[in-house]
Amino acid sequence: MEKQMDSVDKKIISLLQENARYSLKQLAYEVSLSSPATAARIERLEKEQLITGYTARLDRQKLGYSITAFISLDLQPTQKETFYPFIKACPNVLECNCITGNYSMFIKVAFKTTQELDSFIGTLQSFGSTQTQIVFSTAVEPRDIQLD
Repeated sequence: MEKQMDSVDKKIISLLQENARYSLKQLAYEVSLSSPATAARIERLEKEQLITGYTARLDRQKLGYSITAFISLDLQPTQKETFYPFIKACPNVLECNCITGNYSMFIKVAFKTTQELDSFIGTLQSFGSTQTQIVFSTAVEPRDIQLD
């Protein structure tokens, strides 16, 4: 049975979401615990898979990926067995969600050019019809949930 998160666990998670490179000493100071006690809490949160990883956020624009788009795909349920391995192997796919509504898949992608995006859409259309929206600007960057 998993232990409930208390306010200290939530504070640790919040701090790590803010900056996963905080030192153990800094985290311990912020939550008013010793470094070993803080490390034990982080280890438990990882073991319980409340913390599932640590990543670096990249500036896609500076890397040349200036085209971000959302693609809706009408995929038949019988195609999932083929589609899932295909979409997981596509390096330009940032996210893919199975959704309700007129389309069954919602895919976020990043490409360097509209020509590359167009080629990818052509490939996707072998699975079903698509509708694409290109992003002009982003008011809220991807983020995780905020804990109380």
